[in-house]
Amino acid sequence: MRFAKCEAARQFLRMVLELKLDLSEAIAQEAKDKGLLESPAVERMLRAELKRSRVDQLFAAADRLAGQDVPSLTEAEVEAEIQAARAQRRAPDANGR
Repeated sequence: MRFAKCEAARQFLRMVLELKLDLSEAIAQEAKDKGLLESPAVERMLRAELKRSRVDQLFAAADRLAGQDVPSLTEAEVEAEIQAARAQRRAPDANGR
């Protein structure tokens, strides 16, 4: 759980970056007029692109998995995996205690 807390806290930390863009005057002016070069707009665009990229990676992984000739787990095997994961999470060493 310690890792999850650190990852969750990272979304609130801020970092100052300076970007230099090489754009045509027309695009630069239109983007500026629409506020797209301001930090909040750039952050929204970056978040959207990162999300799209993660979704693409997920589907690519699903396609690779579907292409493998591996038998599906039975319901009992799935339940056993879930129970093992829960037991591991409950173990004192897994939580760093």
